[in-house]
Amino acid sequence: MFACIYGHQTPTEVASTPAGLPGRGPRSLAEFAYAFSPLVEETAPDTVVIDVEGCALRFGSTYELANEIAKQANESKESGGLGSKVNVALAANPDAAIHAAKFCRGITFTAPGEELTCFGSLPLKALQYSLVGIDEERATEILETLNLWGVHTFKEFAALPAAGVSERLGQDGLKLQELAGGKTKRHLKIPQPAAVFKNSIELEYPISQLEALSFILARLLNQLCASLNAYALATNALQVALRLENGALHELKLNLPYPMRDHKVFLKLLLLDTEMHPPPAAVVGVSLSCEPVKPRVLQTGLFIPLAPEPEKLELMLARLAKLVGAANIGSPELLDSHRPDAFRVKRFELKESKRRRGKSKQQAAGSKQPSAISSQQSANSNSQFAIRNPKFTLGFRVFRPPLRALVQAEGGYPQEISAWDKNKSVYGKVVCAAGPWRTTGEWWRADAWARDEWDVAIESGSKVKAVGSQVGPTQILYRIYRELRSGTWFVEGVYD
Repeated sequence: MFACIYGHQTPTEVASTPAGLPGRGPRSLAEFAYAFSPLVEETAPDTVVIDVEGCALRFGSTYELANEIAKQANESKESGGLGSKVNVALAANPDAAIHAAKFCRGITFTAPGEELTCFGSLPLKALQYSLVGIDEERATEILETLNLWGVHTFKEFAALPAAGVSERLGQDGLKLQELAGGKTKRHLKIPQPAAVFKNSIELEYPISQLEALSFILARLLNQLCASLNAYALATNALQVALRLENGALHELKLNLPYPMRDHKVFLKLLLLDTEMHPPPAAVVGVSLSCEPVKPRVLQTGLFIPLAPEPEKLELMLARLAKLVGAANIGSPELLDSHRPDAFRVKRFELKESKRRRGKSKQQAAGSKQPSAISSQQSANSNSQFAIRNPKFTLGFRVFRPPLRALVQAEGGYPQEISAWDKNKSVYGKVVCAAGPWRTTGEWWRADAWARDEWDVAIESGSKVKAVGSQVGPTQILYRIYRELRSGTWFVEGVYD
């Protein structure tokens, strides 16, 4: 059973109420309704609907409850009333109660199935079409059609066959017919408090040890993750503000690659971050907030092995960052630059790749030939030492970092090279060379680059048996370059 209260304060009553005094200001109808039931829907500023199921234990029967509502509303504001008369209607559904309260004065009780005896004679223009989610333009069109049919009241509209109304007026017409007959069924639209994903605490005494601070963080994280679970949300950004004893503010920030809501993982990540960036003074207050987002949904295939849990991966990366530094861990990313071997280390992220259906054998064979041709052309363009046999292609292995070399050059051409480090060495006479190819760029920066590149064949000490049963030394192809600003030579890599 639902009760609708319809009424409003007159302008003279509002003006006569002393403003600025506590408890004496104008009282809204919704605030008045909360004194009778915690389930209140504010349909309009002058209309509220309350669920009176179970209120009989306090107020008696539903009719006695309606009398009590009307009596208290007529009392003065100082006594907790509204200072004006209201219409109260009781019905089996909220929409029927709203129509009865708006167009019937005093107290109205409508038994289930007897709604049309109460407001069946109302004209169709009194139909509150917004209650069923129909806009004004569509409702006006339907009401004009009904007027042309000679249907003018709620009772006449409810008496029409539902099949005919559906065929001619659609689903919107059926909704309006149920509304006119008082047969709609819905739940009250109860206002929900705004979700706040922020917790804070003021400490009784300063904390300078991480172990004691972990208990405070664990308490706040439990409350925060419980709120996220209640709204089926997660977070990928967590902010912690530590108010220090000296009045300063120490902030910690966690940017996660994917949404999570595990308070244990958050606590371990925050403790690792606090160890790397400890606060300079004792902590007297902690505030924690997050940005709520939709949780990550992942469904693996039936025959695909399960990957490691993302939370464990994030913890492992955090522990590695603590050991080697956050700037030395991540995944390489090529920069949009012509600078040779330009890259940066970014935060490691797992990217989900969709599996594509395998190509047919004919498509695979057809696509294999042009790829081999393109790789052959690229190898030819990189070096004049491209393999003369077109069945083979060159591969290039880059030395990181490049080997610093001593090069003997006569007339600008390299003649002999000597380079080494702990794991490899390059030395020997240059038997053939191609180049130089000069590349420069970013002249406007302090670290501008300019170098001459060569492809050289160096005669090694080992010998192999060549074609025709002749034994001769082997030749290895290298890429070398000279920095123009410093004149230093480097071995960049080797061709395979």
